[in-house]
Amino acid sequence: MKTAALLSAFLSLGTFAAAESVPKTDYDVIIVGGGPAGLSALSGVSRVRRSALLLDDQHYRNDPTREMHDVIGSDGTPPAAFRALARQQISRYPTARFKNSTVLSINPIPGPYSSFNVSDNTGSSYTARKIVLGTGVTDVLPNTPGVQEAWGKGLFWCPWCDGYEHRDQPFGILGNIADVLGSVLETNTQFEDIIAFVNGTDTPASEAAATKQHASWKEQLKAWNVTIDNRTISSIERIQDGGVHRNNTADVQYDKFLVHFTQGAPIERGAFIINAPTVQHSNLPYQMNLNVKNEKIVVDTSSMRTNVTGVWAIGDSNSDASTNVPHAMFSGKKSAVFLHVEISKEDSQSMISKRSGLSQRELVREAHRAIGTNLEPVWEQVQKK
Repeated sequence: MKTAALLSAFLSLGTFAAAESVPKTDYDVIIVGGGPAGLSALSGVSRVRRSALLLDDQHYRNDPTREMHDVIGSDGTPPAAFRALARQQISRYPTARFKNSTVLSINPIPGPYSSFNVSDNTGSSYTARKIVLGTGVTDVLPNTPGVQEAWGKGLFWCPWCDGYEHRDQPFGILGNIADVLGSVLETNTQFEDIIAFVNGTDTPASEAAATKQHASWKEQLKAWNVTIDNRTISSIERIQDGGVHRNNTADVQYDKFLVHFTQGAPIERGAFIINAPTVQHSNLPYQMNLNVKNEKIVVDTSSMRTNVTGVWAIGDSNSDASTNVPHAMFSGKKSAVFLHVEISKEDSQSMISKRSGLSQRELVREAHRAIGTNLEPVWEQVQKK
């Protein structure tokens, strides 16, 4: 048998084909969203010198609020100031990049390891091995006049974030009657004068839903001296701005509102908690075929991984049942740790392959060593047939 023919046949089997190599991309990771979650993820990957690009559409759920609270070390800091300082600190890492733009699409690139092509509204495209979505959610507020204007400034959804500065003031709960008790249980240590403005939802069907959640809800509301006002709200009027009328020494903000109804006299309140649904801020989770349930991206809470390989979801957009700034930062850091190690594992697997990156001449030499003359008799038998 001709040695060259044997080698050609042997090499055609692909036995010594080059090992699958890791993809060459512009960045190790692209992070979408520049709130506390995305910033935390960027900080985490930058600290281990992963190249990263953060794309930020400058939409932030907590932007309307005056200050962040219950954020250790940054309590009372306006959200914009927090983000600016975070960017300043992260910018000292040479592998971190920022760009203010809206991501339009994220598409996987075929290959043995995950990688993605990302396009934004400026016409630019980038590639990355991993994706982190910190795209957040949007609160679906009622269209009642005055609600949007008061949002984050005396009208809030999180008593830990905003309640303390309005403690002991006349307080209102806005939402369906079935949700009232839950709000009372969260706020009763801060407020005693509580009126639930249920806006016509006190119906037999809604009461049945409330009973299904809490069998003794009526008795509990009575025990907390909560008043139910079922009148239809026509508007909520601000009559005093707590951003101006405040006592910074005592940490008190004195907002005042009048709740107007289609019938009857208005009622004055100092602050409100509202129960409103949320939806995904971005359509990227749906475009990327991520598993989304109840407007939350389903993740493995131990790692923040989604159902799509190479994609993590963090902050309010994911399903780990927590929505606040400390949680957002925690989830961002966790994603950074896991994706860093995953990339390292891929690199390690590629590097240890004995046949990775062999040239054709090296493949022939390797084949010579492996084959020797052991297959000559077999080849001769094949030729005779």
